[in-house]
Amino acid sequence: MKGTVLALGQIGEREVAALIVDGRLDELALAPDNLAPGAVLRGRAGRPMKGMGGMFVELPGGQRGFLRQTKGIAPGQPVLVQVAGVAEKGKAPPLSLKLAVKGRHAVLTPGAPGLNISRAIRDEAQREGLGRIAAKVMDGADETLGLILRSSCAEAAPEEVAEETASLRALAEAIAADIDGLPELLLAAPDPKERAWRDWPLPDTVDDSPGALDRHGVLAAIEQLLQSELALPGGASMAIEPTRALVAVDVNTGADTSPAAGLKACIAAARELPRQLRLRGLGGLVVIDLAPCPKRDRHVVEQVLRKGFRGEGGDTVLAGWTPLGNFELQRRRDRQPLAEWMQGAAPA
Repeated sequence: MKGTVLALGQIGEREVAALIVDGRLDELALAPDNLAPGAVLRGRAGRPMKGMGGMFVELPGGQRGFLRQTKGIAPGQPVLVQVAGVAEKGKAPPLSLKLAVKGRHAVLTPGAPGLNISRAIRDEAQREGLGRIAAKVMDGADETLGLILRSSCAEAAPEEVAEETASLRALAEAIAADIDGLPELLLAAPDPKERAWRDWPLPDTVDDSPGALDRHGVLAAIEQLLQSELALPGGASMAIEPTRALVAVDVNTGADTSPAAGLKACIAAARELPRQLRLRGLGGLVVIDLAPCPKRDRHVVEQVLRKGFRGEGGDTVLAGWTPLGNFELQRRRDRQPLAEWMQGAAPA
């Protein structure tokens, strides 16, 4: 099936949004908790933790987050923070003082002044027009409030961009002014439908009718994602197994014993791995034990990996080859792992 479909539904009692591209699951958004990435909170600073390079911050409901930027913050001081990633099991979620109030077309940045227009918009006349919209909407704003206009502005009506930017400005200003008081959630993380609208390309079709997830193969795809091993083209396979310390990836050639089998398996794995990590919600240190291939061909595999992760944004660092011939990378934990989320979504 060609085209894109946004399927909306529930697993258990928790909402799910799925983007299907040409019949294949490409994106998943799962109902978050209050401390999911993007949530903005007023917290209370604790004492700096020597040796840990940061401090714990008291959050609503007796929860705690960990903040690395501690300069100029006194113990007990109220602070505005944003959840920057998903916590490892048993650890506090990472926090940031850099706030971003995000919409589909604009991002408002309290404390980070300046106007930036996405470099993906290259038409100079369009950039000038967006600059005029930004100047008008931001007229009279606090000089510490910044604005980023996203690439989606290129396809949006000027009035739509102006309206959303004005709304986000009001929200960002209200949050920035709400510094005093007990720990409190000021802005919840986006729900699946909001995240799909905000961050994904506009689909050809939206299906929110009963059974949409099953009808478009999302439930079957999720079942497959819960398995550690997946088949690759040419009879090769890849196993993805998260542990407490890292995500281990093992690539095998299968029954193919030809001289080129190792390189073909490695290339197939490198193409598929970014999608698999994204959909499974896996991050942190990833160690890839690739199928045997000549050292002279390693640069080909690395090029495929870099190309694949380039589309994932700037949250993946490719560290390179280890002395034992494995490949290491670091990926930001941007949401709860799918397997953990499914356990919480299952009926009691």
